[in-house]
Amino acid sequence: MTDGIKGTDGYAREAPELLVRYEAISFAEAHSETLHLLPKSPGVVLDIGSGTGRDAAYLASIGHRVVAVEPTDPLRIAAARLHPSPLIEWVDDGLPDLTRIADRQGKFDLVMLTAVWMHLDLAERERAMPLVASLARPGGFVIMTLRHGPVPAGRRMFEVSATETTTLARKARLDLVLNVHWKSLREPNKSAGITWTRLAFTRGV
Repeated sequence: MTDGIKGTDGYAREAPELLVRYEAISFAEAHSETLHLLPKSPGVVLDIGSGTGRDAAYLASIGHRVVAVEPTDPLRIAAARLHPSPLIEWVDDGLPDLTRIADRQGKFDLVMLTAVWMHLDLAERERAMPLVASLARPGGFVIMTLRHGPVPAGRRMFEVSATETTTLARKARLDLVLNVHWKSLREPNKSAGITWTRLAFTRGV
């Protein structure tokens, strides 16, 4: 596990349960609002916080090369076994610094951060946004989800608004193209009052 990645608290311990839970929801269900933003021809995608590899596996299955970044060893190792593909590069790294891929600026047609951003505190978010933006190619997209609601025991999470995120993105030369709020797909999360915001940005040319 990458040292210094604070937001991974609790995930290693729960990895076996998370593998079942996350894989039960398809990519199309989880990302229905942004399917139209996926590269139309085979491209290069960065999946930051790739978890069980569900999204990376789907993107690879439709021809994209994927760099799947996951700092939690039990998740990353299990994901690589569950979704073997020559189109997926599994990387032990994480925000806010992404030290192992930070030099790949302008290389990705799409940068995804699914259920990741809320693990960073404000100082980390301010530091991470310019880096995330720089990794997308001019004209490429950055898609992220923000979680709202009670924090599970043992997790490190912060309430992050769409307004703050959009402001940080604008400073990093990312233009908002989508802002959608919705309820959780899983019934336990619905009952707990957990909701999500999906934001999509394009990087200025």
